[in-house]
Amino acid sequence: MHFEVLAEDASGSIALEHILEKILGENYTEHSWRMHPFRGKGRLPDNFYESPNPKNQQLLNNLPSLLRGLGRSLDESTSVVVVVVDLDGDDCLRFKQDLLNVLNTCNPRPNTLFRIAIEEGEAWLLGDRVAVKAAYPDAIDTVLHDYVQDSICGTWEVLADAVHPGGSARLN
Repeated sequence: MHFEVLAEDASGSIALEHILEKILGENYTEHSWRMHPFRGKGRLPDNFYESPNPKNQQLLNNLPSLLRGLGRSLDESTSVVVVVVDLDGDDCLRFKQDLLNVLNTCNPRPNTLFRIAIEEGEAWLLGDRVAVKAAYPDAIDTVLHDYVQDSICGTWEVLADAVHPGGSARLN
């Protein structure tokens, strides 16, 4: 099976590469995938049929035209599109329906899986404190220790507070 993975950011796509390799084995052995990192989540356009602004490299802004193109170019029996996006406080059921509405404008429809990170993709990184410390030896232990796995707490801020000089406040 081949997977086309649309991820809202580069860090998420890097994490997904490692996750896919652990689940499916090495890329281009039994299964293959191609990662498409974007520069943020963005928002769905009001008109799904208008051409996206080529300067806007955010996932949702480009999703309608991407799915239509992938529907025309992929073999449905051997390929799957996986869209991985953070919920970011949106209403989950409404957001999923909005994504399905985009998919329903495609003819042909690509075989598509929507995977919504209810908190944020950074929760995957915080789930492995040993790996965080290996990558960031100066990470603040108390911040990592106080993080409760799978909690709704603003995980990108927690990760930034643990590893970035000045924490999330310096990044806002």
